[in-house]
Amino acid sequence: MNSVQSQNPQKYYSLNQYADVRKIDMHLHLNTGETTLIDLAKEDKFKILSINVDYPAFPPVDEQQQITEKLSGLHPNRVGFVGTFLMDGWDENGWEEKVIAQIDDVIERGAVGIKVWKNIGMDFRDESGELVFIDDPKFDPVFDHIRDLNIPLIGHLGEPKDCWLSLDNMIVDYNRDYFREHPEYHMYKHPELPSYEDQISARDRMLEKHSDLTFIGAHFGSLEWSVEEMAKFLDRFPRAMLDSAARMGAIQYQTAQERNQVRKFFIKYQDRLMYATDFFQESGEDQNQFRQDAHAKWLSDWQFLVTDDSMKVGDIKESFHGLHLPVSIVDKIYRGNALRVFPGAWE
Repeated sequence: MNSVQSQNPQKYYSLNQYADVRKIDMHLHLNTGETTLIDLAKEDKFKILSINVDYPAFPPVDEQQQITEKLSGLHPNRVGFVGTFLMDGWDENGWEEKVIAQIDDVIERGAVGIKVWKNIGMDFRDESGELVFIDDPKFDPVFDHIRDLNIPLIGHLGEPKDCWLSLDNMIVDYNRDYFREHPEYHMYKHPELPSYEDQISARDRMLEKHSDLTFIGAHFGSLEWSVEEMAKFLDRFPRAMLDSAARMGAIQYQTAQERNQVRKFFIKYQDRLMYATDFFQESGEDQNQFRQDAHAKWLSDWQFLVTDDSMKVGDIKESFHGLHLPVSIVDKIYRGNALRVFPGAWE
């Protein structure tokens, strides 16, 4: 360990110690062989976990797998990756065995977990036209197999609660921009589709069936709007954890309203939270601008978690003060918890 983390002589980190402390961003997407983010991660003392996902706007899953497998091989101490499986052939006999074989293959090739995405519950339909939810019994042998492999399941299930609100009523500008650009996922425009509560309930029913599965709720488990609801979730499912990917703005919105409540949540659940951003790097974009934006976001989140500075960010209108978390908690959120859940990711 470096001198800062091995000795921890002070109770709190400072803003200026950002580049001295080893950190992990456990949820982002390397969709290109470009090494801009990897190079920045080395400078900013980050290890990164790239997550493959069956998202139409990303390259095909096989291509994502090839990219992350190659980058992990070239940078084994810097880059780890998580695999996924496809819903193709859902209505065919033997779909479960086919998916289990897919999972075994990506784990053999170096993946340290499996991701499921919001297409389950919001988009994918069976041959009768019915939406397939994550608690469908057909998934049971798949999730049992993931449990037996002793690897985590990462779930982006449902969407932020803003998704079911009009653009004007959303609390975070990031969501407003995303759903303006992706109206197909803006559930406010699709009242014929299942509700926010339907999505969360299906996820929770699945976890009730698979209580011994290590589960990571991506994007604060789509409960980002309420630290109280996140606390209830973590109390209900002792093997569940949450990552912060693309949802820090919602936490900062709550911090502006009731900072003490948010701070108490981070302190109480310090062993169940992991830092993440949801960066996605793609071919053809301005790499210098991407580098600047990524560094600025990493540094801003560090300031929010470690200092009590008065802050203003682009996602929300209100100003707020940082959470000023103690060193021991910052180390868990930024590194320790991810190393515990993904022990072989960066070897």
